Amino acid sequence: MPIITLTTDFGLKDPYVGAVKGAIYSDLADVTIVDISHDVSPFHITEAAYIIKNSYYSFPKGTIHIIGIDAEHTPENKHIAMFMDGHYFVCADNGITSLLMDTFKPDKLVEINIHDHITSNFTVLDAFVKTACHIARGGTLDFIGKPITSLKKLTGLHPTVNEKAHTINGMVIYIDNYGNAVTNITKELFKSVGKGRDFELRARSERMTRIYDHYSGFVDFTKDVAKRDIDGKGVAIYNSSGYIELATYKSNPLTVGSASSLFGLKLHAPVHIKFNAT
Repeated sequence: MPIITLTTDFGLKDPYVGAVKGAIYSDLADVTIVDISHDVSPFHITEAAYIIKNSYYSFPKGTIHIIGIDAEHTPENKHIAMFMDGHYFVCADNGITSLLMDTFKPDKLVEINIHDHITSNFTVLDAFVKTACHIARGGTLDFIGKPITSLKKLTGLHPTVNEKAHTINGMVIYIDNYGNAVTNITKELFKSVGKGRDFELRARSERMTRIYDHYSGFVDFTKDVAKRDIDGKGVAIYNSSGYIELATYKSNPLTVGSASSLFGLKLHAPVHIKFNAT
C-alpha cells in the first residue's frame, strides 16, 4: 500500500487538511496518509525544510511527501516533483528542498505541468494531490512534468566559517515544541572546524563552553535532588538530528519558560562559536 505524507502550515482549525485527505482518498482509496506536521509557521520555508529533512528518511522507500508551504502557483513559484534518496517529494520550487540537497542530489526532477487541467486555486488540493496519486499508482514523473536541472536555494541557511578568526557564525533555524532553539551548526561542522579546541558559544546573553550529547548530560546524579538546582538551566546539546541545539533543562514554554523565551532566541537569532587560537 503506498504512503503519502503531508507537511503543511494549514493548522488543524480550518478545513484544509481534511479537504486534502478527502481528495486523496477520492482519487486513491487504497493508500496510507501520514501527517508529519500541520503546525509549520505560516509560509516559513526554513522551518518546513528542517522538519521534512529530519523525518522523511524514517519512512519506507517509495513514500511520497507532499509539502504544502508557500505553494501558490505563480510564474516565480513553480511546482516540482522530485525523486531523491528513494523518496518522492511534491512541493513548490521555493528553496524548501535546500537542506535535503545538502546530502543527496535528485535522481529525477520535473516541473509539474498539469495545471491547465485544473480549475481549483487550492494548490495542495489539486496539483499536488493529483501528482502524488499519479505517482502512487505507479505513474512516471515524465508524464506529469518536464525535466529540469536546478532548483532555488535558500540564502543564509548555512553557517559561515572564518578560519582566521577561528569562528563559526550561524543562526537559529527552528524552535521546537519545548521552546528549544535549533541552530544551523551541525555536529560534523563543529568537530571539523574545532579539532578538539576549547571554545565559547555565544547566543545573545548566553555563554556556553561545553556541548552535551543529551539534555541531562550536565546533571550530577550523585547529588541529592534538592541540591542539584538544575531546572531551567541553559544547556547546549547535539540533538538527534545532528545539529547544535540550545535548551533549558525540562523546559516548558507555558510555565517556567524555555531557551527561546528566557534567552530571547527567536528564529534567525545569531549564534557564534569562537575557538581558541591554539
